[in-house]
Amino acid sequence: MPVNHELASILASTQRIALVGASPDPSRDSHRVMAYLLRAGFEVTPVNPTIDSVLGKKSFANLKDVPTPIDTVVCFRRSEEIEPIARDAVAIGARNLWMQLGVVNDHARQIATEGGLKVVMNRCIMVDHAQAQRTNR
Repeated sequence: MPVNHELASILASTQRIALVGASPDPSRDSHRVMAYLLRAGFEVTPVNPTIDSVLGKKSFANLKDVPTPIDTVVCFRRSEEIEPIARDAVAIGARNLWMQLGVVNDHARQIATEGGLKVVMNRCIMVDHAQAQRTNR
């Protein structure tokens, strides 16, 4: 099944990712996805106020603390926690808001799209990137 063109476009235009909800625990999906994204060549900044670093990358308490521009904000938080993340993604000038598998919040989508961001919900960036790589071979 091919990756749709909008997802492929988001992935192709992304270099810097903020991963909200990053975990230092290798058994967590956020950790595995972050490791994959780093191996794939993305710059990934973990965002989690309860940790200092993940996979050798300094963690920041929130999106507004990240000192570098961010292309895509990837969310590993519960659906009901996404709205403030969407507001912060708009405030920092991110281009995309990506909610991982199982994460759906229509109000957050509205906040982000009204702020000019493209929004992906209920999809795994790792799976979609891997599929796009296979399709491009």
